[in-house]
Amino acid sequence: MSQFSYQLLSQDLETGARRGVFSTPHGTVQTPAFMPVGTQGTVKGVTIDQVAATGAEMILGNTYHLALRPGHETVRRLGGLHGMTLWEGPILTDSGGFQIFSLESIREITEQQATFRSHIDGSIVQLTPEHSIEIQESLGSDVAMVLDHVVALPAPRSTVVDAMERSIRWAGRCLNAATRDDQARFAIVQGGLEAELRIQCAKELATMDFEGFAVGGLSVGEAPSEMYRITAATCPHLPADKPRYLMGVGRPIDLLESIARGIDLFDCVMPTRNGRNAMAFTDRGNVKIRNATYREDTRPLEEHCPCLACRHSLGYLRHLFVAKEMLGPILLTIHNLTYYQRVMSEARAAIENNTFAQYVREKKAGWGMVDELP
Repeated sequence: MSQFSYQLLSQDLETGARRGVFSTPHGTVQTPAFMPVGTQGTVKGVTIDQVAATGAEMILGNTYHLALRPGHETVRRLGGLHGMTLWEGPILTDSGGFQIFSLESIREITEQQATFRSHIDGSIVQLTPEHSIEIQESLGSDVAMVLDHVVALPAPRSTVVDAMERSIRWAGRCLNAATRDDQARFAIVQGGLEAELRIQCAKELATMDFEGFAVGGLSVGEAPSEMYRITAATCPHLPADKPRYLMGVGRPIDLLESIARGIDLFDCVMPTRNGRNAMAFTDRGNVKIRNATYREDTRPLEEHCPCLACRHSLGYLRHLFVAKEMLGPILLTIHNLTYYQRVMSEARAAIENNTFAQYVREKKAGWGMVDELP
């Protein structure tokens, strides 16, 4: 019997929002869920206990970066990602496929593999679907993503079709290479901004024995409305009894709009990166902490937020950034991660109560946004 399962607990009647539980060998994940990004075995600037305190149940690591440094065999000898980081919950590892997109100027793609120059020392790195799985099995993550071919958008249809078809073939190779029964494999739907191609890819991948499915190749510069359109077109063609993951997304509004269209899992560097750069997410919109208006502001960042940052005044938080004290980025990172988890928790409750659409409208009103729900 599989060590992985997805149980759909409830579904919002007005939207496609799903409330479920994803079970793994390292515990369960209440969905919809946001996974903090720990690219190199760490969520930047915060301890693993602080990550857990935000409410996160699952985190993400990156195959490409960890394979280069410290090396996947080193990670394995250190106890895998769980033993090395001391994170006790589920971990998902990206396959290295995003680097096919982000390192376009220093890579080459063939049917057999992707070849990179290391961003660290310029050495040649060859990544096949089989090697991607081998690395992820050494890392010991609960979920291993297949290696896919991501292309920059917009792109000629022939380029998008070629990458999509290669992604399907590579998904099959990843599945055939897998040896661990305690590691789930998630396929990745490609197809650019053409709904027809996305549907074709989703249907073909759904015939394979994957434990979950992702929508990839979005949030790479296209308008949010295009991302929502493709997500809405893709999700109905993915198995209802498997988790659905939208990769690399995004702003709080993007999470809610995508939940409404049937997505269960998310990851993004935005809450941590923005926190390090003095921007906080709140129910009243984004707060730029360096703004001089907060110089002597005695109010907390958010009145009812339980995080460490919100124990302090806005004036103190601003002072930390102006003085270039490392505590400032740490505190705002903790706040933003806590905020994302709070939004997810509220979204789950709203789906259970069949009030998700109203919840989204209320959030948008606080953020000063126009409703885009279908």
